[in-house]
Amino acid sequence: MVKSKEIILGVTASIAIYKACDLLRRLKELGVCVSVVMTEEAQELIRPVVFQSLAGNKVYGGQLFADPGACKLENNGLPSNRQSQEIEHLSLAERADLVVVAPATANIIAKIAGGICDDLLTCAICATQAPVLIAPAMNEAMYKNKITQGNIKKLKSLGYSFIGPRQGQLACGKKGIGCLAEVEEIVRAARRLL
Repeated sequence: MVKSKEIILGVTASIAIYKACDLLRRLKELGVCVSVVMTEEAQELIRPVVFQSLAGNKVYGGQLFADPGACKLENNGLPSNRQSQEIEHLSLAERADLVVVAPATANIIAKIAGGICDDLLTCAICATQAPVLIAPAMNEAMYKNKITQGNIKKLKSLGYSFIGPRQGQLACGKKGIGCLAEVEEIVRAARRLL
């Protein structure tokens, strides 16, 4: 039953981004199709080609309308390629059986909670009817911030699922809460939601 499913993996700009590669590999082992959507900031930390190689398909970038010239017009003014008219955020939202955001920064959590749709990932999340699993990864101070905690509480009340974060060694060198949940835990949570 899981093998016919599609997961949208949203990847944001946390230092834990390298674990998203292992997560992608593990999700693929379930036999599901995984489409990766990276925020622009995430692409500054790791190149999309890494995820493309692991996923075996196109990686979607952060911009909503990244290639406005893709749809060429014929002489009669009609688009020559119907596929190029695909509205990516709606297409992703419709075909998703599950959206997993890992790692999820305080910024993406705030944008989702506020209904801000200023990139491909936030628009796809806003448009989807699929369950959304969020795996936070950030500095402890950011995670414990009252605004972040309020955003998480709001999203949970709206039916969004969360996994982690956990205690561990943070990027700043200190120990505390804010580390991305273990990949195996995220995979188990994703499987339950599917």
